Parts: sequence; structure tokens; C-alpha cells
Amino acid sequence: MSARAAPVTTTRAAVLFVCMGNICRSPTAQGVFRALVAREWPDATLVVDSAGTHDYQIGEFPNADAVAAAKRRGFYIPHHRARQIVAEDFQRFDWILAMDQRNLDVLAELCPMDFRGHLGLLLDFAPELGTREVPDPYYGAAPDFDEALRLIEGGTLRLLDAIRTRSAASR
Repeated sequence: MSARAAPVTTTRAAVLFVCMGNICRSPTAQGVFRALVAREWPDATLVVDSAGTHDYQIGEFPNADAVAAAKRRGFYIPHHRARQIVAEDFQRFDWILAMDQRNLDVLAELCPMDFRGHLGLLLDFAPELGTREVPDPYYGAAPDFDEALRLIEGGTLRLLDAIRTRSAASR
């Protein structure tokens, strides 16, 4: 009689990062989080996407300065086209995380009463960073994009911890 290996337990969750235009902060968070999951929890099945609350940049590629900042730190920002959040996102995603309070307020207005996931600020998972918001670097210079990336790295690391903890508790 042969011993059977224990089944690999995978976690399924869907995470949506949201900023205003979906060309700087939210695609950066999407790329950083995907890399983090691949490195730290490769057996998890996590859907990761990003969207914007406004229609200013629908169809545009991620901001070149955001892409450059990520590349300097070894991250890849997906070459998706910016999109605006839609009602179906509240059905598709378990975790919807805004980069700042202004966008969280917009999301709260759009959020249906039956949403059972987590809606909040990304940096609420990382209070040690000393701020609750990832500042919008859009009109800034390279250091502003680097700072946004630093905060996003810290927030996504703690978010992954929270998803892992919730997953373990539900088993």
C-alpha cells in the first residue's frame, strides 16, 4: 500500500486595486501584488486586477513614470488598458482596495448592499507605514512615483498576510 501525498491546498480569492484613473497607483499595486503572490504563495489562486473610479484615462496604458519606477525596483506593471470600475466588480472581487479616501468614498457610493467582500484602503493593512493613503504621483516627479511604490509594497505585503490569515481561518 502506497502512502498518498496530502492534497495541496490552494486559496482562491480575487483582489481589485482602485485609484482615480487606473494608470499610476492601481496598476502599480496590481503588478507588485502579482509578483509578491508568485514569490511568497505560489500555490494560491488569486485573481488580481485594477480599475479607476473615473473615466479620465479609459483605454490608456499605465503611466510611463509609474512603469519606470516599478522597473527600477524589479516589478512589472501589466500593459493593460485603463478601465473604470463597473457594478459587476462588486460580484467578481472579494477584496476591493482603494489607494486613498477620495476613491474609497466613490467606491462606497457604488457598493451594493449585498457586497460581502472587503472594501477599504490598502494602507489600512500597514499602519506601521504612518499613512492611510498612497499619494497620487501623477503630477509629480520620479521621487513621487518611488514613494508611491514604497507604500504600495508595504501595503500589499500586509494585504497578503491578511488574505492568508483569513484563508487559514476558513479551513
